[in-house]
Amino acid sequence: MNQTPDHNATPDGEGAPGPDRATGPHGAPGPDGAADSFELLPGAPDSPVILHVPHSSRRIPAPVRAGIALDDAALERELNHITDAHTAELAAAAARAAVVTPWRFVNRLSRLVVDPERFPDEREEMLSVGMGAVYTRTTHRAPLRSAEIDPRPLIDRYFHPYAAAMTAAVADRLAVAGRAVIVDVHSYPAARMPYELHGDGPRPQVCLGTDSFHTPPELVALAEKAFASLSGVAIDSPFSGAYVPLRYYERDPRVTALMVEIRRDTYMTEPGGPTGPGFSRLTSALTALVDAMVSE
Repeated sequence: MNQTPDHNATPDGEGAPGPDRATGPHGAPGPDGAADSFELLPGAPDSPVILHVPHSSRRIPAPVRAGIALDDAALERELNHITDAHTAELAAAAARAAVVTPWRFVNRLSRLVVDPERFPDEREEMLSVGMGAVYTRTTHRAPLRSAEIDPRPLIDRYFHPYAAAMTAAVADRLAVAGRAVIVDVHSYPAARMPYELHGDGPRPQVCLGTDSFHTPPELVALAEKAFASLSGVAIDSPFSGAYVPLRYYERDPRVTALMVEIRRDTYMTEPGGPTGPGFSRLTSALTALVDAMVSE
């Protein structure tokens, strides 16, 4: 990642594709017996678009919660800061409004369980602030888990099934539609957070994260047009990169990808508050992008 790592998808970024970033059909059952830990929501059979929503959930299974050092009030505050609030609802609203319904791949667990957009090993830059695939530090660099935790059980239980499922979803779009377009739907705080390594760049209302191989100029142009009604769209600032399963990374140009990072004060009250009037405008913009990508 060339700017601030917080979400990503390419080897340059903090969430770059891990050894088996993938995708599976309808999710993996949570070990706590609750709902699936991730979900693939079908779109139109011929749609190439996958709206990927990795950081929208606040849900933490009880066995995982037991390993987090924060008390309940502190955990709620951390979830307010770290969660890309309302992005699942944004993707769902755009899917309902689109002419051709896109597919959606939604993480149903908090990124405090595992972050599916990180490397699961020492390649991850964010390990330097305790925020690899399994976080040991908070957004304000306070202890979240013991620094001595073995991350492998959580990675095996949650990260690898998620990765395998995302890869499978992309493979299915390639087989049926002949191409796959991954749109990573994220949000980020208006003010730089202490954990950000490269957060000194501009923080526009919409940041478009790109990859040199998987983000063609035509896709960037479609996104810039779709979000033109907002006051400020920037490329790769403050975050860069786009999520691509490793099986296809820098190998298959039929897989294109774009990260859409929305500054939270554009559509909600920070931190962790309700949506505001800007939400409907963002829904219209994301819908316009989905429709443009299908008709491209």
